[in-house]
Amino acid sequence: MPRLDLLISHNLGLSRGQVTRAVRAGRVRTPEGEPLRDPGLKIAPSALPRTVIFDEEPLALRVRYHLLQHKPVGVVTALRDDRHRTAYELVREAPLGRDLRAVGRLDLDTSGLLLWTTEGALLHRLTHPRYAVRRTYQAALTGPWRAPPLDLELDDGHRPEILDLRPLAEGEVHPGLHVPQGTGALASITIASGKFHEVRRIFAALGAEVLGLCRVSFGPLELPRDLPSGEHREIDLHALFAGTLHPAPLAPGEPDEAAPLEPLLEDE
Repeated sequence: MPRLDLLISHNLGLSRGQVTRAVRAGRVRTPEGEPLRDPGLKIAPSALPRTVIFDEEPLALRVRYHLLQHKPVGVVTALRDDRHRTAYELVREAPLGRDLRAVGRLDLDTSGLLLWTTEGALLHRLTHPRYAVRRTYQAALTGPWRAPPLDLELDDGHRPEILDLRPLAEGEVHPGLHVPQGTGALASITIASGKFHEVRRIFAALGAEVLGLCRVSFGPLELPRDLPSGEHREIDLHALFAGTLHPAPLAPGEPDEAAPLEPLLEDE
């Protein structure tokens, strides 16, 4: 079970020594005012998040954090970038913000649903092609598109798995989709994975240029229509994806990629 000192250190970004001294000095208390003087106090994961008072300020102790962001156009999905603002700048002040990593990417000119998590193994499952998590986008296009052939192949040889492609009625347009002047058609497209600029390249192969693009769903999650651009909400990805992340069978000779290790919060 996680220790009190490691939890506080992880949540505040302090060294373990700093936290140990603070605990022994009586600077950590329960919300009822009882001092917590044992740095090695074990806290059951089922009791988290748990609030303590640290230097007279409430602190929610967590081992993980997930959030759903409405990524705006004009920011890149990165922790840092020399030319553009990043989506990370908009979530870095969230709990455990130092450990948050984006689940996949949305490019500079794409808005919509972007997930963040502190858990490497979960991120791996949500993005690995074997798990084929569905993604739905709404697109503003220059005009109509051709029906995709069954053997559609993009310029790099990739064969996209299009699960649904249909015209989008104006009343269905998500507030997060930018529909610029010159838009000649609206579409909804669902794909089984996400490659670099895949949706834009699909429509280009079908004879239409994307003018505006918004991801409106990822697996069972939908972008809330009332969540303003740039804002985010806490979610529980484990609960939302419970029982749904079943990998496709490995092809002959395909390596089984190992998931990355998660941060350790146990006593060393």
